[in-house]
Amino acid sequence: MTHEDVWRAIERFAKEHKMTCSGLAKCSGLDPTTFNRSKRWSKEGQPRWPSTNSISKILSSTGAKIEDFTKYIDEEDMQGGE
Repeated sequence: MTHEDVWRAIERFAKEHKMTCSGLAKCSGLDPTTFNRSKRWSKEGQPRWPSTNSISKILSSTGAKIEDFTKYIDEEDMQGGE
């Protein structure tokens, strides 16, 4: 599981719930910019991972289980890439 895998999973999870990443963040009580692409890397070029608290909030707001989210981490392999 890589940094890009997790962020891609958030994008897919949002899309599955018919939202943008910003909409998913707002729906979950997070700042709308929480999942912006510009926030995925620090100014020093270090990867920023989403917090477990953020993941927990998107699961709670959508009624999903962790298994529902993690399936999107491996989805690229199942679809033959995107």
